Amino acid sequence: MHESAVATLLAEGETRPRADARRNVERLVAATRQALDEQGLAITTRDIAQRAGVGLGTLYRRIPSLDALLAAILTDTIDEMTERARTALDAPDAWQGFVEFAEAYVRLRTSSCGLHDVLSGRGEDRLNLEPHIARLGAAVRHLVRRGQRTRVIRDDIDWRDVPFVLATAIPTDHTIGLEPSADQWRRNLRIILTGLRAPTTPEPPGPG
Repeated sequence: MHESAVATLLAEGETRPRADARRNVERLVAATRQALDEQGLAITTRDIAQRAGVGLGTLYRRIPSLDALLAAILTDTIDEMTERARTALDAPDAWQGFVEFAEAYVRLRTSSCGLHDVLSGRGEDRLNLEPHIARLGAAVRHLVRRGQRTRVIRDDIDWRDVPFVLATAIPTDHTIGLEPSADQWRRNLRIILTGLRAPTTPEPPGPG
C-alpha cells in the first residue's frame, strides 16, 4: 500500500477522516496503482472506481481530481526510487550498490506502464512531477560519479548516458518476429551492466 499517497490525499480532504473514508481512499489508491501499471496514463476515473468497487460519487468526494490521484501515487514511487539510489550510495561495495539500484530501477519501470510513461516525459508537466524527477536525476548522478571515482564504472561515460541505457533494458512487445522472454529485462540489464563496468572491475553477479 502506498501509505504516503494515502496520507497526501487524506490531508487534502477532511481534517479528521472517518474510518470508512480512509478505507475508500486506500481502495482507490490500490486500484489506481494497478490501473497505472497495466494501462499507463490513459486510465479513467470510471475504470478506477470499478476496480476499487466504489461509485463515481465516492471517488469524487475522496479525491480532488484524477491528476491529484495519479500524482500522489507516482510521486510516491519516484521518491522510492530516489531513496533506493541514495541507499546505494552508502553501500560498502560501490559496484554492487549500483547494480542493486539499476535492477530496482529497471524492474519498477518494467512493471508499471504509468511510471515508464512519466519517466519518458509523458504527463510530467501535467502532474507537476518535475521536482521529484529532478531529485531522482541528482541521486543517479551522484551514484554514477561515485562509481567512476572508485573506478568500477567506466570513466568515459557521461552520467546522463546511464538513465538512457537503463531504459533500453525494457523490452518491446516483439522485434524481428521474436517475443521477449519473461526475464528479458534481466538479460538485457546484464548486457548493459557489462558495458558500463570498468575493465578492471571483476565480473559482477547478474541482477536478481
